Order: sequence, then C-alpha cells, then structure tokens
Amino acid sequence: MENKFLPICREDMLERGWEEVDFALVTGDAYVDHHSFGTAIISRVLEDAGYKIGIISQPDWKKNDDFMKFGRPRLGFLVNSGNMDSMVNHYSVSKRRRDKDLYSPGGKMGKRPDRAVIVYCNKIREIYGDIPLVIGGIEASLRRFSHYDYWNDRVRNSILVDSGADLLVYGMSEKQIVEVADALNDGFDPKYIRHINGTCYLADSIDEIYGDYIEIPSHEETVADKRKYAEAFKVQYEEQDPIRGKIIVQKHGDKYLVQNVPERPLTREELDRVYDLPYQKNYHPIYEKDGGIPAINEVKFSIVSNRGCFGSCSFCAITFHQGRMIQSRSKESIIKEAKEMTKMPDFKGYIHDVGGPTADFREPACKKQLKHGTCKHRQCLYPSPCKNLNADHSDYIDLLRKVRSIEGVKKVFVRSGIRYDFVMAEKNDKFLNELIKYHVSGQLKVAPEHISERVLDYMQKPAGKTYNSFRKKFFDINEKLGLKQYLIPYLMSSHPGCELDDAIELAEFLRDTHYQPEQVQDFYPTPGTLSTAMYYTGLNPMDMKPVYIPKDRHEKAMQRALLQFSNPKNYDLVHEALVKAHREDLIGYGRNCLIKPRKGDWSYEERGNSKGGKSSPRGKGSNNKGNSRGNDSRNKSNRVRDNSNKKSDRNSKARKKRR
Repeated sequence: MENKFLPICREDMLERGWEEVDFALVTGDAYVDHHSFGTAIISRVLEDAGYKIGIISQPDWKKNDDFMKFGRPRLGFLVNSGNMDSMVNHYSVSKRRRDKDLYSPGGKMGKRPDRAVIVYCNKIREIYGDIPLVIGGIEASLRRFSHYDYWNDRVRNSILVDSGADLLVYGMSEKQIVEVADALNDGFDPKYIRHINGTCYLADSIDEIYGDYIEIPSHEETVADKRKYAEAFKVQYEEQDPIRGKIIVQKHGDKYLVQNVPERPLTREELDRVYDLPYQKNYHPIYEKDGGIPAINEVKFSIVSNRGCFGSCSFCAITFHQGRMIQSRSKESIIKEAKEMTKMPDFKGYIHDVGGPTADFREPACKKQLKHGTCKHRQCLYPSPCKNLNADHSDYIDLLRKVRSIEGVKKVFVRSGIRYDFVMAEKNDKFLNELIKYHVSGQLKVAPEHISERVLDYMQKPAGKTYNSFRKKFFDINEKLGLKQYLIPYLMSSHPGCELDDAIELAEFLRDTHYQPEQVQDFYPTPGTLSTAMYYTGLNPMDMKPVYIPKDRHEKAMQRALLQFSNPKNYDLVHEALVKAHREDLIGYGRNCLIKPRKGDWSYEERGNSKGGKSSPRGKGSNNKGNSRGNDSRNKSNRVRDNSNKKSDRNSKARKKRR
C-alpha cells in the first residue's frame, strides 16, 4: 500500500498507473483520511484487501460530472452519507436548518443533499444503469427497516427500497465489505450475494430465504398501525446479536427485505490491523484553501480504544449500529499510534481522548457473551448492574498509565465519556482516583440525562441516586487531592415519559446542586432507537404499555426552560410551567424558589418571606406590625405549601396509577 491519500480525481488515478478503479466510493463528507471517519476505514480496508478505490466526496448531485470522475468502476459503487445521518447533519431538533456542516470545507453548509444516500444512488442509476450498488454507513444502517422519519413525520420504506441499491451493509462493516467485494470480483451477480452476515437484500419470494428467520409486520402494517410498528421494532431490537440473533424478514409491497444476522465483532488482532492501516490522519490538502475540515480538530489527536456499548440507553443508536459486545484494541497498537502522534508537526503534547462510545469499556460485560451472545431480556447495567458484570478498570488504568508515560506526551484526557454507574459498580475507587488526578481537564462530562426515576426508567438509565453517589465521590476525591474540578452533566428535556412534574424535579435538583447548564438537549427522534419508537407509537415496545409523549412545542419549550430557570429570557415560560403544574411554592424569594414573583404580585412575595429567603419590600422593618404581618404570612405560606404538596402527592399517585 502506498502511504498517501487515495485518488480523488482521474488525474490521481492515472498518476498511480491505474486505468480504472475497482470501486468508486461516494460520500457526503469531505475526504478526511483519519480512522474516525467511516469512509477512510472502509476505503483503507478494501485497499488492504487488494482493491483500487477512488473517493468521490461531496459530489454535485444536480449534475453528472462528479459521478463520472473515474469512469465506470470495474466492480461497482459504494455509497454513504458520511459520518452523520444527512438529516441530523442539516436540521436541529426544532427542524431549523443548521448554520454549519463541520464535515465540509470551512464548515460550509449545502455540500450534500437531504437524504444523501437515496439521492446519490438515484443519480448513479440514472448514469450507469444496473451497475452493482452497495450502500452503508450510519444513514443506511439505521434505516434498514421501515422506520419512523421525524422530518417527514411518517413511516418510510427501508432505505434499500428507496435507494434502489443492490445490497445494504450495516454495522461497522469491515468484514462484510471485503466479502462483498470478493463476491463481485468472482463474478457474482449482486442479487445472488445473499449469504453474508451483516447485510440486507431484497427477495422476490419468502421461499428464497434460507435458515431460521422471524417475519415481522410488513411495511404496510407498520404504516397503518402503530402497535404493529412497535411489535416490529421489538424484534429488531432483541435480535441484534451476532450469536443468538436470527434472520429478520419484513415485506415491502411485493418484495421481502431480508436482514441477515449481524456480523461477529472483530477480534483484537483484526481491530488492530484496521487501525494500523496507513491513514494520513488529516483532511485532503485540496481543502486547505477553504480553511480545512472542522470535524478533524477534535479527533486528530484522539485515539480510538474500543467499539460497541453495553450501556443500552434507549435514545442511543450505538446498540443498533455497533452492537452491545465490546471490541478493543491492544495496548501495543494504541501505544504505537500515540508514539506516532508525538512526531506530528502540530502535536502540542496533549492527547484529547483515549476511548470510544464509552471510554471505560475495554472488555465484554461478561464472559457468557462470548459464547452465548448478549442477554435477550436483560441489560448489563439497567435497572442495576448485572451480577455477572465484570466491573474492572484495571486494564484501562494500565493503558492510560502507559500512554501518559510516552516521551512527548504532556497530558492524556478522557473526553469520550465514562459510565458513572459502571465506575460505581467497581468495588474500589482506584480508577476514579486515577481519572481525577491525571485525566480530567478541569471538567468531567458525564451523562445522567435526568434525575426523575420515571424518566430514567424509560431511558434505561440508572436511578438518580447513583449519580448523586458518584457526584459526592467525585468531589470528595477532588478535595482529598487538593483539586478544584467540576462535573458537567449532559441533560435531556422532553424525552418520552417526561411530564412537566419531572422537568420541575430536575430543575429543583439543579437548584440544590447550584448548577445551571449552558445548553440543554431536547430529545431528538432519530432512526434506530428505542426512544424514537416510543415517540412515534406512544407505546414502550418492550411491554406495549402507553407512554406519555411531550410533543406539543410549547410544552417542550417549558420543559427546556425549566432546566435553565435562572436565565431571564426563560422567566415567562418557567412561571407558566410552575403555575400549570400547581407548583406556585417555587415562585417567591425563599431559598427553595426557582424564580421571583412578578413585580407587584404581593401574595408570592409574602409567601417567599416565610422560607428563609431574602426579605421582600413589605417584609422590611423591625416594628411589631411588620413582625405580625410576617408571622401571618408564614402561616399562610405553610398552609399553601402543604396544600401544594398534597396536590403534588395526588398527582404522583395518579401518574403511578396510569403507569
């Protein structure tokens, strides 16, 4: 393999002495040859297998020219949308068009179309007809079945149907893309490449499917009946396992979408080989004049240590894409990369991260998974850590020590996030001590997401008391070490199951912990997640029970405002939410109040005086009349608060009854 960028134009191809490429890889991202980018990995893996790859990055989809850069590739086209779903890349949760695309030159928007995979495939079909066409990447992977599309607010076909592609490769794809390439190279017609795990294809008849399979409700049924959609999703979710999973079939019109079982995770040796390939660790020089590609900045000096996640948060698609089994690189491979990093001219001594989807997952959750697969009806960490969980950070501690001892490395940060419940499941504090002392940059980001146990239950996250325990331990260790560092919690508003009372409960927690987040993430319904299935159907697919869904835009705005209650811009929304929830006890001047009353609203001011807060204008003075008024106000306030608490208790009982 040549240690340089892959061809991006015909001139590059001819310079290498190639008359044609085997595959043209079309992507919605600018070309960045770094292993944090899927295009780079797939193209380098195919190159390593002996194939000639040309990269067509961000082609002008309104014209033919860019798609014809390399002429007709010998074996076919490979298509992805880039590192992100193109719709998530383009639109915020409020469906507002974003201002920047970090995966484009200079962060400029407009370099890729909406639903990029479909648009690119349709253009390729228009130009080249029946040439073999294979789709993959995050956009294809998460849309492989009938799926709810938030931006259209409807259920769409499998992307394999809408794109007109021959094959869909899902998951991380290194093994199966080489198998697909070998089959095409051996002369197989794409419609007969049906034996490869981790792929989807369309069959004309159910009789064409071999092996044990489960047929889920058809596309037409999932469109017509939300309960059928939930039933279909439950099977998809439960069978996402390479060992115990079964083939899944879903009828689309007169065709049958067939998902073969997931590909087995890469072994440590295989993963090392993938990351040891000759990546240039940078964007192509052609983008220099435009200011480069912003997305490289965070990952250029980061090291991927692992893949997969057994955390199984409901709102996260990692389980559906990478799976629950952890795969990790050897320490030798990681140390080799770190040493190479120190020789890069712009390296300043700081490694930004050594991690993955979850930084402190280095081994499978338990040994049983390696033989029998992940448990079908039991999560590893939710609702509490499984008794078989291997909660041991010693290997990760040793890895971090070795990396930070490399000459030229000043500091190694852990920024990809840790699972605090996994940390708390360990019997000692060695890892937390090590992390706080050496690997935090003044702020440690963690993701409790919420504090209401009801909402956390829908999120499949640990109970709020676990976060409280972790939080206390974090600050205790910092104090012991003489450090002043902070926790930055990621928080989410308007998740399925979250009512106004839950948002207020979280606001009270933020008040008590003296933390006001600068940003709050509204729940974003993206394809492939359990939470999105709840959002669309109003049901929890795991038990088919109804779930409250905060869809009203005004209620969502109130929930979001409550988490930033101290921001004056949010005052009206917070006030409205508290009144609507009958929590007027949180309006006043007392230490427990979230906001002050509106000017001239004396009833709130009097109530606020009784709670140990600052005195209101009417409460000032030391004469008997003033004291008497204050006592009357205190009695009145306590009665109001008691009534409010009773009402809150009744609301709580009513919610439990509804559940």
